[in-house]
Amino acid sequence: MAQDKPVKKKKSAQQVFTLLVQVGRKEGDGLPDKATGAGLICYAGGVDEAEAVRETVAILKQADMAPLDVTGHGTVEERLAQGHEIEEDERALMQRALEENAVIVAQVTPFYDTPE
Repeated sequence: MAQDKPVKKKKSAQQVFTLLVQVGRKEGDGLPDKATGAGLICYAGGVDEAEAVRETVAILKQADMAPLDVTGHGTVEERLAQGHEIEEDERALMQRALEENAVIVAQVTPFYDTPE
């Protein structure tokens, strides 16, 4: 007898972490010509934040980027507890990172040297 398959739930303790990654310049990084680097908002899964950071750095290096610093901003629950507002599109990207066991780069903000 045919039954609809129930939606699979991951049995691992995977969580999604919000990370701010600062990258420098590297040939082939895809950043604008005059940019000196960039800030990337990433969503990455892991059993803990350290694993999410390691995975994110590894993926960015594979993408010819030069990660310099990573700042963790926690899980959805941690961010909500801190009073952050999390929009539906952001939640959808986080869910995608969890389901696909992927690192999602949600935003790239190029940095430029500005003369004073």
